[in-house]
Amino acid sequence: MAVASDCYHCGLPIPREADFPVAIGGQTRAMCCAGCQAVAGAIVANGLTDYYTHRDALPESPREAVPAALQELGLFDHPDVQKDFVRPVGEHEREAALILEGVTCAACVWLSESHLAKQPGVTAVDINYATRRARVRWDENVTRLSALLDAIQRIGYRAHPYDATRSEQLAQKERRTAQWRLFVAGFGMMQVMMYAFPKYMADGDMTPDIVLLMRWASLVLTVPVVAYSCAPFFANAWRDFRLRRVGMDVPVALGIGGAFLASVWATLTASGEVYFDSVTMFAFFLLGGRYLEMIARQKAARGVEALAKALPAFAERLAHGPDGAAERVAVAHLAAGDWVRVRPGETIPGDGVVAAGESSCDESLLTGESRPVAKRSGDPVTGGSINVGSPLVLRLERVGAATRLAAIRRLMEQAATEKPGIAQVADRVAMHFVWVLLVLTAATALYWLQVDAQRALWISVAVLVVACPCALSLATPTALTVATGALARSGVLVTRGHAIETLARTDRWIFDKTGTLTLGRPAVIDMILAPGADEAGVFAQVRALEQASEHPLGRALMDKVGAGPSQADVPPVGGSEPGLRARGANTVGAGPSQADVPPVGGSEPGLRARGANTVGAGETALTQDVRAITGQGIEAQAAGAPLRIGAPAFVAELHGQPMPAELAGWLAAGDSAVALGDTAGWLAWFRIADALRPGARTALERLRAQGAQLTMLSGDAPQTVAAVAQELGIADRRGGMSPEDKHAYLGEAQRRGETVAMVGDGVNDAPVLARAHVSVAMGSGTELARGQSDVVLLSNDPAHLAGGVALARRTLAIIRQNLFWAFSYNLVAIPFAMAGWVTPWMAGIGMSASSLLVVLNALRLQKAA
Repeated sequence: MAVASDCYHCGLPIPREADFPVAIGGQTRAMCCAGCQAVAGAIVANGLTDYYTHRDALPESPREAVPAALQELGLFDHPDVQKDFVRPVGEHEREAALILEGVTCAACVWLSESHLAKQPGVTAVDINYATRRARVRWDENVTRLSALLDAIQRIGYRAHPYDATRSEQLAQKERRTAQWRLFVAGFGMMQVMMYAFPKYMADGDMTPDIVLLMRWASLVLTVPVVAYSCAPFFANAWRDFRLRRVGMDVPVALGIGGAFLASVWATLTASGEVYFDSVTMFAFFLLGGRYLEMIARQKAARGVEALAKALPAFAERLAHGPDGAAERVAVAHLAAGDWVRVRPGETIPGDGVVAAGESSCDESLLTGESRPVAKRSGDPVTGGSINVGSPLVLRLERVGAATRLAAIRRLMEQAATEKPGIAQVADRVAMHFVWVLLVLTAATALYWLQVDAQRALWISVAVLVVACPCALSLATPTALTVATGALARSGVLVTRGHAIETLARTDRWIFDKTGTLTLGRPAVIDMILAPGADEAGVFAQVRALEQASEHPLGRALMDKVGAGPSQADVPPVGGSEPGLRARGANTVGAGPSQADVPPVGGSEPGLRARGANTVGAGETALTQDVRAITGQGIEAQAAGAPLRIGAPAFVAELHGQPMPAELAGWLAAGDSAVALGDTAGWLAWFRIADALRPGARTALERLRAQGAQLTMLSGDAPQTVAAVAQELGIADRRGGMSPEDKHAYLGEAQRRGETVAMVGDGVNDAPVLARAHVSVAMGSGTELARGQSDVVLLSNDPAHLAGGVALARRTLAIIRQNLFWAFSYNLVAIPFAMAGWVTPWMAGIGMSASSLLVVLNALRLQKAA
């Protein structure tokens, strides 16, 4: 039986901090993951505990080990087992995230997809060759998940519920097995070459009995290489023949098997030539190439898997509220409404709000934003982010599959399993390629049997093994997998398989305004102080009047002044580039010491202006008799005199002074104006508008430099849209548009032959997003908009979108390079092999190098993020 560090159910090592206990036979047994915990629990619940008593060995593979009686009960159809990897997508439709074992080439993927698609009740199947991940949908009224898993097993593969820990364990097992097969092939090759070399050097001077001895020694050393190291080639080829299909291991198995059998016959009859050295050398080079390809492929997939490992295994739960006793529990046992304490350096276990404490969180894994985000009481937090400051007490609102992180994972899984058009074409070409190769090999053998029969065998073997259909199949999925991970790290989440390809070809970008190019909430973008007014005093008065306000304009004012005159809360309009003077940038700053322009009236530093008596201790006095007047503003008593903030006309009633000329321009642009004043006159005016997102101008400039045409469509007033478009340099803008108008405009652009991308965030954008060739939703947008989109901008930074387009174009260029190389290599290598200019061992090097080259070329995209 397994030691304590191994899973009691499957025998695999238990990951650090994993806590999945199951009571079996009166004893608590440790499991490696939630899947084994669920399976073991079902075994116990169904009265089959004797299975553990009578078994005499642990399972050889990591698949769920269950007794035959329990298999008949349909274990994987149990809701408790399915809850972690199956989700509903319709009234009776379910979707499972699986990982496949035994996949070695694109033909395996095609076979599995084709076989599953023919099963009754299956509505969709997508398998990613690079990650071995599968997404299967079925109608639960027609079939069951257990029947689908059994169908996969009948054609020689094994499917497991996807789990990040199990996925890594399978990857480790795959690496260990590949290393042993490579070691045996390498050792056999070196020993066989020791016996072959003297014969080559003797040049016919070796006696027949010594030659025969050398042949028998080579045969003995080659048998382990063929029987063990090459076993997967023969097993996969036999499966393909049995299913009347041709996979990419068929040529390899025919080449190795033919050369080995011919050499055995030559050894037994003491006649002809032997090719043991070529067989072992080819096996070693081919396995070495596939091993390096596997390492590179797993590295490419590791970026996509990172989100699955973001949540911690344990959390510190507080019983009965934020002041309750703390206990260490598994994250899987947390529920919505629980209170947890997260210490500095720990990962937040679920979505929730800050109940106590102030800190900052690193959300780079989720948004691509490298700078920590400040968090204080009442602020939302996202599971998977890291607390980097002080301890926080959180109240969880969503855990497990309901978290934002889980939603992101599902979208990434969906993108990873969907195939874009270019990948489907490459797979179809690769499948036909194998048949063409077999025909060419047969023709080559017939030709050389007539011209030079002694060379016919090894030339035919060289033709079989030199061709590399694997490179064709790897060219696209590997590049897309690497690019998807690189984009996710920069805050651009790809949710559809075709998105990267379409992003690279987009020539028309249509943007919504509110919430997309702008922040979607009011913000102070300009401010004017009356002559003699002091900024510190004005800020104190605004805080005293607006501190209890829930009005959007009141919150905008508090964002401006809430932290005092030393903090800049509002980003500059038009971008955040250093030194850029934007609209209102002279006053939206950190306070008097950082203002670019002195207050109106030129007050000297240190001058006590009107209202300065209200700063400090007097600030509390302003809260007396505070009352809100609906539609007008707020009034309070300061030192016995009225003080108002709100609509300029409402404030002007206190003193009757004329309004400044600047207000007319603000109102003409569609912005709001808020005034502050008392009986003596005006104190300040605030311009409030929907401020531009930081990075919006940079993003549009980069897209324009890439040759894209830019359009802004909005339902806001035309003058407001025109003002924002002018700041951003967008010539084609339309205001006052309904969702139907946007839909019609997009359709007209598509009819002109343009590839259109739509960027939006609201419910009314969903129909337009659905029609666009590629759609982008802001991460802060509505659930409906994100669900309809092909790309989600998690960082909410448009500059990241422009970087994503550049990476998509580079990805498409690398895919084309890979396909060009794969086709060029085969077009050159196959004729050379047919002419007899390529030996089998040279063919093995060429085939391995061709596959490895396309993978390494794709990995260059990791450095582009």
